[in-house]
Amino acid sequence: MDTKTQPVSTAVLDNAKSEKRSRVSGIDRALQVLDYLYETGTPCGAYAIAKAIGAPLSTVYVIIDDLVEKNLLTRDADGMIWLGARLYHYGLAYARSLDFMSVATHEMHDLCREVGETVQVCGRDGDHMLVLAMAAGPSHFQVTSRVGTRVPLNWTASGRLLVGHLPDDERLELFKRCARSSPTGRADVDPATLAAAAADAMQARLSIQAGESDYAVACIASPICDREGQCVATISIVLPEQKAFSDETHYTSHVRASAERIETLMGWRSH
Repeated sequence: MDTKTQPVSTAVLDNAKSEKRSRVSGIDRALQVLDYLYETGTPCGAYAIAKAIGAPLSTVYVIIDDLVEKNLLTRDADGMIWLGARLYHYGLAYARSLDFMSVATHEMHDLCREVGETVQVCGRDGDHMLVLAMAAGPSHFQVTSRVGTRVPLNWTASGRLLVGHLPDDERLELFKRCARSSPTGRADVDPATLAAAAADAMQARLSIQAGESDYAVACIASPICDREGQCVATISIVLPEQKAFSDETHYTSHVRASAERIETLMGWRSH
C-alpha cells in the first residue's frame, strides 16, 4: 500500500514546490517592473520594460495589468506605464514614521543636555503608554520605565496627554476600561476625573505627575500633535519628585518648547 501512495505524495510535493516557485517568481517580476520604472524615472511602454528586465512580453503584460488594477501602476492614454498613487501613500507612511523618530530622538537628546535629566519620548499602545525612546540623564537617578516599557495610561503624565485629544465620551469610556491601581497607590482611577484631567492637560499642553507610578519619581510631559491636533506622542522629563517642584517653571518651559520644535520640524504647527 505504501508503494502505491508514494508516487502520489511526491507529485503533490512537487506541485506545491512548483507553485511556490511560481509565486516567488511573480513577486520578483513585479518588483523588477517597479524597480525599472523607479530607476529610469520616466514612464515606459510594456515592450521597453520587458526588454529591460529580460522577461517575456506576455508575462509583463499580465503583471502590469494586475498592478494597474491595484493602483500600484498607472497607464495613460498612450499605454505608457508609471508608478501608481498607492506607492506614494506607502512612501508617505514610511517617511512620516522614519522622520518623526529621527526628529524626536534628536530633540530628546538636546533636551536631556539642556535640563540634565532623563528624557523620554512616549506613544500609545492601546490601553497603555509605551516608552519609544529614552536619553538617560547624567545623574545617578535611576528610571525603571526604560525603552519598551508599557504602563496603564492613567499612571503617567504622558498617558493622559496621549488621549487628551479624544472626544469626551471616548476618553471616559477608555478610562472606565483601562484605569488600574498603580504600585504606589497614588494613581487616580476615577474615569470621570481622569477624562477631565486629560482634556485639561491637553489644553495646557502640559501634564505633571508625581509618585503615581514609581515612588519619589516625577514626570513633566508635553504633547507632540499632528496637523489635526491629535497627540501622536509625548516628550517628557523624568526626575526626582522633590527636584521637579523646586524649579517647576524651568522644566515646564523647556519641555513645552521641545514639543513645539518637533511639531515645527515635522510641519505640524498649523493647529
